[in-house]
Amino acid sequence: MKWIYPLLANRSFLLLLLVINFAGTVYGYVWYGWQLKETPPIFLIFVPDSPTASLFFVFVLVAFLLKKNWPLMESLAMVTLFKYGIWAVVMNSLVFIIQGELDWIGLMLALSHFAMAVQALLYAPFYRFKWWHLLITAIWTLHNDVIDYVFFMLPRYHMLDNFIPQIGYFTFWLSIVSVGIGYYFVIRPKRFKLDLY
Repeated sequence: MKWIYPLLANRSFLLLLLVINFAGTVYGYVWYGWQLKETPPIFLIFVPDSPTASLFFVFVLVAFLLKKNWPLMESLAMVTLFKYGIWAVVMNSLVFIIQGELDWIGLMLALSHFAMAVQALLYAPFYRFKWWHLLITAIWTLHNDVIDYVFFMLPRYHMLDNFIPQIGYFTFWLSIVSVGIGYYFVIRPKRFKLDLY
């Protein structure tokens, strides 16, 4: 697996990822546009979960290209990319189970969000965040769950409305697992650390 790290550290590849993630972030905010119009201003920052996750990673990639680390952005990116990447795959899988089909948009969302989760993990050896960055990230992530499932600011999947309590429970534990992954892959190990420069 170590063969992939020189590719991940390559500036041309980082630029390509930056373009892809920036475009995906813009698309994500546009996709949430109709829901954002109905969202009270106090909740606006907490509604577009996936594009905000990829925006965190855009900042990480910019820092890498500048030969720097931005640890808080790295922590936020890793945890939220993994969480919302897996969340969207599971939600679109549920849509397929309930409806018996998944349109091309749902398939595209599932595949692109799976890629979000994968890139979060692939760059783990390059991250430099500490436990207190992860603590801030955990507070952000769990607070977001409260906003979504107590104040009902979650992404709208109308065909899944009957399962919101179960989805909220799943999402809470997915947040815990995502924070745990940040700890396991970045803070806990005495494993190898890689530099991009």
